Amino acid sequence: MDVEQKKLLGAGVETPLTGDGGSGAPPARAPYAVSTLEGDAAGEAAAALGAGAVPPLLIVAEGAAAPRAASAAAGDEPGFVRLIGTATGIKMVVDTAVQVFNPFLSLIAVGLGSNVIVLGRLISLRSLMGIFAPLFGSLTGRWGYRRTIRLALLLVATGIVVVGLSPNVWVAAPGMMIMGLGTGSFVALLHAYLSGRLPYSRRAQGLGIVEYSWALTGIVGLSLMGLLIEATNWRVPMLLIGALLYGAAIVIMRLPPSTPQGAEPHLPAPLQPQPSAPSLPLATRIVDYLRLPGNVVSTWATIGAGALNYFAALQVMIIYGTWLSDVYGLGPAALGRVAFAFGWFDLTASVGVSLFADRLGKKPAMLLGALVAVSGYLAAAFLQLPMVGAIALIGVARLGFEFAIVSYFPLVSEQQPAQRSKIMTLGSAISLTFATAAGFSGPWLYTHYGMGGVVLVSGVATALAVLVLVLLVKEAGMPRLSTDGGAH
Repeated sequence: MDVEQKKLLGAGVETPLTGDGGSGAPPARAPYAVSTLEGDAAGEAAAALGAGAVPPLLIVAEGAAAPRAASAAAGDEPGFVRLIGTATGIKMVVDTAVQVFNPFLSLIAVGLGSNVIVLGRLISLRSLMGIFAPLFGSLTGRWGYRRTIRLALLLVATGIVVVGLSPNVWVAAPGMMIMGLGTGSFVALLHAYLSGRLPYSRRAQGLGIVEYSWALTGIVGLSLMGLLIEATNWRVPMLLIGALLYGAAIVIMRLPPSTPQGAEPHLPAPLQPQPSAPSLPLATRIVDYLRLPGNVVSTWATIGAGALNYFAALQVMIIYGTWLSDVYGLGPAALGRVAFAFGWFDLTASVGVSLFADRLGKKPAMLLGALVAVSGYLAAAFLQLPMVGAIALIGVARLGFEFAIVSYFPLVSEQQPAQRSKIMTLGSAISLTFATAAGFSGPWLYTHYGMGGVVLVSGVATALAVLVLVLLVKEAGMPRLSTDGGAH
């Protein structure tokens, strides 16, 4: 092969090869393309090659990437249990880092010499950093998913350690920002990575099991954090979570690059032509980045419905611990037990998605969850119940939210299969922007209108999500290719 037939190194554009030994006459359909990739990106492309899921590519893997690329092309991948089990364990630690502020918001606020409204604004600041999630999505083309996820984990770990060591909110604020850079991209990157390894027919099952982590955080993580805070102080759990996250950053590199046999190909960005030249104005590049090749209305509607659902739930999550402390006098250990109870609602929803969403369809499953959430929020707003009944209604709303949001992940993953990491990180950025608003609105509504005002607004937001789902969203599962090249 003539070296001039190769692409310029680092340009990231596929180059057809001639089919006649160098005479320059191209074949009717170029059978090869050349790409020089580094790191996990080479392994991901080689995995797609080994699966026969894409036209043949000549992958020139550099340095340490070569053995990984060859291994991936040969189909050497871990089993479903190892892949999903490892992802679930790592995500559980991240979810604990995110959720630990919710039931113990007032305790942490006092420890930082502040109040729940100010700390709610810091949580909003953390959520706002999710607008940078698409930048992490773009890194997957150069680094591959695992290295980009590792960066996100290191940011979350560093941020929560800074918060745990902070004497006041001014020092905690940078820690929350660093933490937000990691949490804002981690979930989307993990889901995009797993979606690239799982066929669409099993994607809800796989992602549903991974989302057990959110429920297990309440059942195990927050319960233990409550006991630990009662025995020591609120700083110790922060430092412990940070240490576990640093360990998770090592473990993530033991997973293989994507994409395996049977999954739709997700080619890293260096294999795809880039429509925008760096010399173009920033606004033009942003518009080009946001432009989608098709299925535009459904894609943005799916993202919007997910964001509304997330906003509604986070309003309640961020303030329920303060409400239970103010109205019923619950301490850290009791709040941990409430989180334990909520965890079982979450787990029921996640198990339900993993068992039934692939059969029901992802859109009907998300719609069902949103309707259950609306019922829980509105019942909590208008029914004056004692503590146990009020907690149960919020638990029902959480169950519906969790069922809807876990169904959302596989639904949005297939809206734009060729640009999965971009769409999922954009969805994460938009959801976290809505979460930023919830960090302001939740404490403000509680201060002025009580818990009834919070759940009423959450019910209205989720009802809007239902309308968007019914009117604008379509489920777009892409047919997979059989080994003989035919669709099925």
